[in-house]
Amino acid sequence: MEFCPKCESLMLPTKRDGKTVIVCTKCGYCRDVDEVGDASKYIVKEKIEHKPKDTLVVIDDDVDTLPKTREECPKCGNKEAYWWELQTRSGDEPSTKFYRCTKCSYTWREY
Repeated sequence: MEFCPKCESLMLPTKRDGKTVIVCTKCGYCRDVDEVGDASKYIVKEKIEHKPKDTLVVIDDDVDTLPKTREECPKCGNKEAYWWELQTRSGDEPSTKFYRCTKCSYTWREY
């Protein structure tokens, strides 16, 4: 791990013009790995890509532990539903309230 001599931020390896260099993540200071010494320790081995489905929150089918409320199911008309809240948008917006019918298990949300 290398730190920038100018701003002391983390420097990461990257490829430029076919050469491996280490670049500061903050100020952009660049240094050739040959100046540092052992170039083999500066090889990037894996790139991680996140997909939208990686951030999905899965609610178990076991809803017996969820609280119940008087809310009418839009599908079957039952007047009782389980409910829970999730932060589905950015932190400065209100959370989304989800309902699941106790009779037909239909799930809907209230923004």
